Amino acid sequence: MPETWEDRVRAALGLEELGADGPRAVADVDAKDWHEAVRACRDELGCDFFDWLSAVDEGPADAGHGFRVVAHLWSVTERRGVLLRALLAEGAVASVVDLYPGADWHERETHEMFGVDFPGHPDLQPLLLAPEFEGHPLRKDFVLASRVVKPWPGAKEPGEGHATVRKRAPKKPPGVPDDWIEPEGGADASAERSDGPKTSPKARPDAP
Repeated sequence: MPETWEDRVRAALGLEELGADGPRAVADVDAKDWHEAVRACRDELGCDFFDWLSAVDEGPADAGHGFRVVAHLWSVTERRGVLLRALLAEGAVASVVDLYPGADWHERETHEMFGVDFPGHPDLQPLLLAPEFEGHPLRKDFVLASRVVKPWPGAKEPGEGHATVRKRAPKKPPGVPDDWIEPEGGADASAERSDGPKTSPKARPDAP
């Protein structure tokens, strides 16, 4: 009986358990084995196409979670691939730029968005965000301050119309910690200060 793709992946990565997602095998490896696992996919399985690399914030590391780094590698000849995953406890995993040069900007973006370090990468410079930006916006602990400082535009609370007097208390937006301190005067006051006074069109000198 011919050896299946899943059997070949198990043998190359030294795994017993393996998942499947269509034509690709889903393999979980230890973070310390990440570089060797990527090399095995390239050299032993013939995965000659590096598709993408990213990460997922699965929660605090002290609760048994952490950042899961994911890479999709593909064999053009076999028309099959490997979805390689590793759960990080310390937020760092070896760079694979030496194996796949195309992983360069994928690792830069993952470092920028999640704060994951890639030892061995030649230059983890910012890729998408402004140099003065602080924090890593795709982490779950990143405070979405704009949701507090400025009210959501457009529609009001459900059930509230122009003639409605009653208004329910607004809920704290997702991504805002319970201990977040709003600017003095609350969100509405901050928004009013940032937007400035509203002037009627007829009050402007250049208005017709």
